[in-house]
Amino acid sequence: MTGQSEFAAALLDPARATPPGLTDGSGAPTTRRYDVYRNNVTVSLADALESAFPVVRKLVGEAFFRAMAQVFVRAHPPRSPLMMFYGADMPGFLEGFAPVAKLPYLPDVARLELALRQSYHAADCVPLDPAALGQIAPERLGDVRFIFAPAVHLLRSDWPIHGIWRANMVDGSPAPAMQPETVLVTRPAYDPDIAPLDTQAATFVATLMSGEPLTAALEAARGGFDPGPVLGLLLTSGALTALTPGD
Repeated sequence: MTGQSEFAAALLDPARATPPGLTDGSGAPTTRRYDVYRNNVTVSLADALESAFPVVRKLVGEAFFRAMAQVFVRAHPPRSPLMMFYGADMPGFLEGFAPVAKLPYLPDVARLELALRQSYHAADCVPLDPAALGQIAPERLGDVRFIFAPAVHLLRSDWPIHGIWRANMVDGSPAPAMQPETVLVTRPAYDPDIAPLDTQAATFVATLMSGEPLTAALEAARGGFDPGPVLGLLLTSGALTALTPGD
């Protein structure tokens, strides 16, 4: 292990000894200073996780979250100097973290919070002008494919992730009914937004996001599905950036 690697490894693990070779101006070991620096780094990373996952923190409690964050930090050190991207491994971490096994919805709540943060920091783009659809000949509408904005995310869950998020973030919200939910995350006016979708609407959007044409999305949704409200949501939320009229 190189000196730099040893320094980084010890930085996130308080059980490790101070790396050799660290001295002050007089040549004395800097164990105490290194421990202070190590603690400050861990606290800063835990603070970043608290900011990134406020609902997860509320669900488990602040003291538990801080202790869990220290375990996470040691297992998943930052891969980027940009703290806005730190915590991408949290959902997977929670799936394997035994102390939260009694909260099986927690990983998906973390996925929703991660999607909101990724949506917020996604690249800007010009939304599709709704008039563009009107320029397509009626017989060609079924061949249209849509390009989605980088800020858009579709999350399916066996748990009421939107209801749980809303109950913890919006005062006066009702307790969630324990049932599966699918949500669409968009970013209208530069602020991420969450829209719950029913099964047909979710299938319709997922098919479009996979690059399939409008006809295929309608067939996938089945059952006389009316695409009007969902297409309206996609257009007004800035979820679509372009369309291709097909072959």
